[in-house]
Amino acid sequence: MKIPLRPTHLLVNLTQLRRNLEAIRAHVCPAQVLVMLKANAYGHGVEGVAPYIEPYVDYIGVAVLDEGVRLRQIGITKPILVAGGTLPEHVPYYLEYDLTLTVSHPAVLEAAEAAAQAQHKPLKVHLKIDTGMERAGIRWYEADNLLERSLRCRHLDIEGIYTHFANSEARETPGAPKKWGYAYPSEQLERFRSVLAFYDKRSLPRPRLVHAANSGAILNLPESFFDMVRPGILFYGIYPDKDVLRSVQVKPAATWKSQVVYSKLTQAGHPVSYGSLWVSDHPVRTVTIPCGYADGYFRRMTNRPQVIVNGKKYQQVGRICMDQFMVNLESDEAELGDEVILLGQAASGEQILPEDLAEWAGTNAYEVMTNISARVPRIFFKEDE
Repeated sequence: MKIPLRPTHLLVNLTQLRRNLEAIRAHVCPAQVLVMLKANAYGHGVEGVAPYIEPYVDYIGVAVLDEGVRLRQIGITKPILVAGGTLPEHVPYYLEYDLTLTVSHPAVLEAAEAAAQAQHKPLKVHLKIDTGMERAGIRWYEADNLLERSLRCRHLDIEGIYTHFANSEARETPGAPKKWGYAYPSEQLERFRSVLAFYDKRSLPRPRLVHAANSGAILNLPESFFDMVRPGILFYGIYPDKDVLRSVQVKPAATWKSQVVYSKLTQAGHPVSYGSLWVSDHPVRTVTIPCGYADGYFRRMTNRPQVIVNGKKYQQVGRICMDQFMVNLESDEAELGDEVILLGQAASGEQILPEDLAEWAGTNAYEVMTNISARVPRIFFKEDE
């Protein structure tokens, strides 16, 4: 394995990603699987993840156009759905790079038809229906007009239609009173089905790929699988919520490691780091770790997280700096170069999960993973296969 240029790095187990995908596929069969590789593959490093996982997936999803373009530039050939909003002037890029366009606005539909006609080249389109997210997508009660227009687009391949759940990680209690102003997964699913009835009423075939299930719905809502599912964080081995149904067994694929770069005895009454936010009343061994908030180790976690040093958990102390933070080993010893695990499992069995970092930072695992910055080297490896 190549030695990284800095002690702090992210180890990505590609084999574990494949295992996670296989577990998801077995659970949703016969539905196809679209894997979301947006946001640098949820922080794991898309340039290493995408080429490895491509043979095992049916479709790839990204959030924005340039993510799709980048995948084509590194040689990815599988279908790629750009799920985010697109302006009409950007439509020609979808034809140039053979990307699947999400359409939820008549102006984009018209621009897509015109571009496809002008270039004498079909353009794949998925229609997006807003069933309660209020983010992007044509609202379910206004969708018929867009669907009617799509039928008249002779140069487009209306391959798919989909929606997105706002609260798929929530498990509904049968018979419980409904809370006003809350988008229940079952209600969103019912609304989506009412839109799909557009085709049934006209004795028309639905688009080939009907999809709705994100990670939470894959776990909680099997009736939402339709023709394809869209795992995001679940593919990376992380559950979208601590209370979600664990109906698919996955494991995290990433381990965030560093090393001790300084070890010293800090005397009683000597405060540690900016702002003097931590001080011990007795001498302690403190070590410095070369990772900080510029790497995605949030400053707001100060004095809250634990890390694993030489297989044992210890407390982070003092203000987390841009490039470094300190850890209190109390009376234990550590040498220059000793292993530090910020996220992942040590050989001793001690473990720090993305959910732990999320709790310390007051956020969720999604933000934890996608905020591991680009200056943290990604090292990809495969187990014996």
